[in-house]
Amino acid sequence: MAMSVTGGGDVKATPNVTPMIDVMLVLLIIFMLVIPAINAGFNAIPPQGQNLGAHPEEDADQVLGIDSEGKYYLNKKPIKNEDLGTLLGRIYEARTVDKILYLKAHNELKYEKVIDALDIAAKSGVRVTGLITDQVPGTKSLIASDNIGGAMIQKGGKAP
Repeated sequence: MAMSVTGGGDVKATPNVTPMIDVMLVLLIIFMLVIPAINAGFNAIPPQGQNLGAHPEEDADQVLGIDSEGKYYLNKKPIKNEDLGTLLGRIYEARTVDKILYLKAHNELKYEKVIDALDIAAKSGVRVTGLITDQVPGTKSLIASDNIGGAMIQKGGKAP
């Protein structure tokens, strides 16, 4: 910083821009490294289901199914793909509290088809979506009450 030797006694208020320039350069470097990684995307492998409790379907539950060909089923009834938004809109427009949709999709279905269905559902008034999966074949839940009859059956096959 320079000091003025003039006798006027004027105070000059000039901002020190060096720290600001340092921060801007650091941010520039961070963005130069992060932006290509964001644009490249990543591979997501959905988790396998373990320790799953049975999902008891109630009459009020709305279940959207998607088969391996990408066809939609609403509550186990086939519907046209283009009618999904309209049907969901009618159902969730009338609801005031429970705006949950359960989704069960084929395991070999392309993930983009699931995302498309979720987007349509969100635009149609669905607030929460739950994905339904099955227990991994050959495994049992570590939680006894999740297994069919697991809480009821003891050694010897007799109920308590």
